[in-house]
Amino acid sequence: MKVYENISLKPYNTFGIDVKARRMVVVEPKDKVPDLDGEVLVIGAGSNMVFTKDFEGTVIIAGARRTVSDADVVTQSRGGAPSPICVTAWAGMVMDDLIQWTLDHRLYGLENLSAIPGTVGASAVQNVGAYGAEAKDFIESVEAYDMVGKRHCTFSNDDCQFAYRDSFFKHHPNRYLILRVTYRLSHEFVPNLGYKALEGLPHDTAQQLREAITEIRWQKLPRPEEHGSAGSFFKNPVVDEKVYRHIKSEHPDMPEAHLSVGGYKLSAGWLIDRAGWKGKTKGRAGVWPKNALVLYNAGGCTGEDVAALAKEIQQDVKQKFGVDLEPEALII
Repeated sequence: MKVYENISLKPYNTFGIDVKARRMVVVEPKDKVPDLDGEVLVIGAGSNMVFTKDFEGTVIIAGARRTVSDADVVTQSRGGAPSPICVTAWAGMVMDDLIQWTLDHRLYGLENLSAIPGTVGASAVQNVGAYGAEAKDFIESVEAYDMVGKRHCTFSNDDCQFAYRDSFFKHHPNRYLILRVTYRLSHEFVPNLGYKALEGLPHDTAQQLREAITEIRWQKLPRPEEHGSAGSFFKNPVVDEKVYRHIKSEHPDMPEAHLSVGGYKLSAGWLIDRAGWKGKTKGRAGVWPKNALVLYNAGGCTGEDVAALAKEIQQDVKQKFGVDLEPEALII
């Protein structure tokens, strides 16, 4: 276990916002999770966080893995059958690196989640998803440390209470440090091409599909080495049928909404674009010119810059469409 004092969090958040934490504790696989006093913040790669000020408490993270080692991944067949197979990975591992590891070992299922920033542990907290797949579709169980109850615990898929970009852990923030996540995968590659954007993509192999999905994502998102961001900043809002029909009648070109739990899921990116925000900057934060759902660091931005831009977008979309946008990113 490593402990750092008065440490910059700029390398630990994908927006690249330069704030400090009073203390940081990095937990490795064989470490005993320490008891911590005062305010605690659990982070993964900081890919869904916007820091508006220094953090006066303790940040705790599962130690990062820059490369995937077989020692950090455990596989176990169920019932002696060749499929499915469970893969257990250390929470600090980069999720995209794990996906490549699974394909290298001919284990399939996670390829549609390629190129999503963040760690293995964060995939369970955020229930990350893209192109017709979500982490909940594959998570078998989650091992975590309860920092209030001071005990190790294991959550089944049902225990995690997964929903759209949501989980049990998001409703109990900074209580659980996720240590390992177990995914249920398959030896058989069955391409998931149900999402419209994937129509016509090459998919003879899972690696081919992964590379095509990665290319699509980077066509729409800023390269992290060039501009910091948190990926998709807002959730796609769910509205009732009356609201959906009203917007559709006034804007016939609006994409068809997907039926979802609680109503119709609209495209947040389309709403923001139609409200005129795509490509605009405000201060040192901006809306990505190729994807209105992405807010980005236009050069030395602060968390206050991002929060102010997000708030103005929310107000404008509410005024124009009567729809509330909820940030997917956490503003701290």
